[in-house]
Amino acid sequence: MSSFKDFFSQQASDYSLFRPTYPAKLFSYLASLTPEHESAWDCATGNGQAAVELAQHYAQVIATDASEKQIREAVLHPKIKYCLASAEDSKIESDSLDLITVAQAYHWFDQPKFLEEAKRVLKPGGVLAIWCYALTTISPEVDRLVLELYSDVLGPYWDSARRQVEEHYSRAVIPWNELKTPSFTMTAEWDFAHLIGYLGTWSALKKYESENRKNPLEIFFEPLRQAWGDPATTRRISWPLGIRVFQR
Repeated sequence: MSSFKDFFSQQASDYSLFRPTYPAKLFSYLASLTPEHESAWDCATGNGQAAVELAQHYAQVIATDASEKQIREAVLHPKIKYCLASAEDSKIESDSLDLITVAQAYHWFDQPKFLEEAKRVLKPGGVLAIWCYALTTISPEVDRLVLELYSDVLGPYWDSARRQVEEHYSRAVIPWNELKTPSFTMTAEWDFAHLIGYLGTWSALKKYESENRKNPLEIFFEPLRQAWGDPATTRRISWPLGIRVFQR
């Protein structure tokens, strides 16, 4: 675990408050791909938002993360077993899983080693799904400011692995049978405060703040508020998901 890049423990509680949730239709689709629904593994579970949805379809969900603080903040559920473990060494029994999900985390892995582990623990014919999302779509005015924060201000502070998210994992080499997958979009109804809270969870923003002793959101707060309008107004926010699904 010494090589694990733990960018997220600092804001673990904020993740549970401000990160968006994935569409229920995504998990119904994934469940339709596995003939059995005994056990699923949500790898790099974070606060457990994907694991909770998987628990609607599988008898047991093993949810692992390499961050102890993230595990402590995760949503408890009787069907979910949370474990502190790396993606590359899960300690899960071989040939025991129907489904593995990796939500917004595949770019952090030692990918060849993770794929070896995934092949070991999946049942023959089991399914691996990886997905991610990049920037929000709200309104042209708000989107322009969010992009300016993301690229112009925080660009040098994003880890190089972030490029894989921007590319929706399109260049990830996974030598398994890839399934044709429908498109999914994550949506939310947020007020202005929730948007600011969400932007505050960005790992690059935390790195900027640590190195410069100031929060770049202080500069963007008022322009964003003006672009938003009444802070109490809720707006529909969307993130297209980049998803790839494979069968062992």
